[in-house]
Amino acid sequence: MTANIVLLPGDGIGPEVLQEAVKVLKVAVGETAFSFNQQLLGGCAIDAFGTALTDETLKACQQADAVLLGAVGGPKWDDPAAKVRPEQGLLALRKGMGVFANLRPVRVHPDLVDASPLKPEVVRNVDMMVVRELTGGLYFGTPKGRFMEDGKEKGVDTLVYYDFEIERIIHLACQLAEKRQGRVTSVDKANVLDSSRLWRSVCMKTVEEFPAIKLDHMLVDAASMRLISNPRHFDVLVTENMFGDILTDEASVLAGSMGMLPSASLGEGKNGLYEPIHGSAPDIAGKGIANPVGMILSTAMMLRYSLGMEAEARRIEAAVETAIHNGARTMDLGGTLKTSEMTGQILKALD
Repeated sequence: MTANIVLLPGDGIGPEVLQEAVKVLKVAVGETAFSFNQQLLGGCAIDAFGTALTDETLKACQQADAVLLGAVGGPKWDDPAAKVRPEQGLLALRKGMGVFANLRPVRVHPDLVDASPLKPEVVRNVDMMVVRELTGGLYFGTPKGRFMEDGKEKGVDTLVYYDFEIERIIHLACQLAEKRQGRVTSVDKANVLDSSRLWRSVCMKTVEEFPAIKLDHMLVDAASMRLISNPRHFDVLVTENMFGDILTDEASVLAGSMGMLPSASLGEGKNGLYEPIHGSAPDIAGKGIANPVGMILSTAMMLRYSLGMEAEARRIEAAVETAIHNGARTMDLGGTLKTSEMTGQILKALD
């Protein structure tokens, strides 16, 4: 059976890292295993169509077996007054595909403990899964916008969560924790926000279905400090949309580079959206020096969660491990390898 994969290269370094990941995917699984359909998303779609996500692209993604995304955005489309922005396409894609859970594994490779700015004894053996709610919260609540009131301009964003949105993300976090160390840390701001108080109460009720799970609650400001001071405290960390957005970028410091970390966005079905957590990095776009590892590991997550190819997923992950162990480093990790050269080392390890 041939898997239908939509490719969304996007902007900046997105096309560069995605083409490298596809190379690895073809070698690890076989060229005949996939049918690729490339579409535009983000700034490139704005330039071509005047919108960051066309109806045709969304339909193709909804009908695919999985979607691989590079990155979106860049200074060309950063005007605060712009009515259409690249990120709007990404948010609409997540909503349209119904992918409510973003999984971001944060694991520090034993050979890269010195790549982190933190002390080796702090980051050594860190292995956590961050589960971020993806289609609710501040990014999607209404009303939203900029308005004139009594001659003054105000900006409004609304933080909204429903109980069912919280319940399903906590349920997934517990299922993941059952296959790991059995610990879930729920991060909120329940001392201030009503939405967080709802989050905490629904979380406590949902975890009752999982008697083997050890649950603790942590305020987001405390969690941001704990991520740096004692990251091994965390096994599965689950949180709402904006908190998760910020905390996972912070957690990338542990691994030594944002370019190392993959992600999977999942919903009720098998179809998922897979992308590295880094942005479009316009400052290095076109220079051939981007780290492709986060994108390559995202394809491994796609094989695991959408296509049921666990052995092939592990094969890619093992190849990345071997390449790094053998000294392969891109510039963000203090090395000299260019994007294609890093991919070459991973392909060599696959053999």
